[in-house]
Amino acid sequence: QVQLVESGGGLVQPGGSLRLSCATSSNIFSAYAVGWYRQAPGNQRELVATITNSDSTNYANSVKGRFTISRDNAKNTVYLQMNSLKPEDTAVYYCNAHWLAYNYWGQGTQVTVSS
Repeated sequence: QVQLVESGGGLVQPGGSLRLSCATSSNIFSAYAVGWYRQAPGNQRELVATITNSDSTNYANSVKGRFTISRDNAKNTVYLQMNSLKPEDTAVYYCNAHWLAYNYWGQGTQVTVSS
């Protein structure tokens, strides 16, 4: 069982930045593809960004140019750098890791963008 722990959420003003972290104790984390998803109240969970085990990345159109996903396999951690935040980025952000038949979710971290 792989446990994912998200951190770094909080309250930020529009135009501000946050960096989310998704950490695990798994020593095979480098094999996993990892994604960040978000869910706002009343909305379905949506994909924000993904990174493969070969460091290929993909982004939702709504965050391209503002968010950057990266990974540090030595620390078993994936990051989501979020810049130029907008009120519509407000949501609970979840980390997901999958590899072969394995699929894991974190507990989520709240991001609120408001003045």
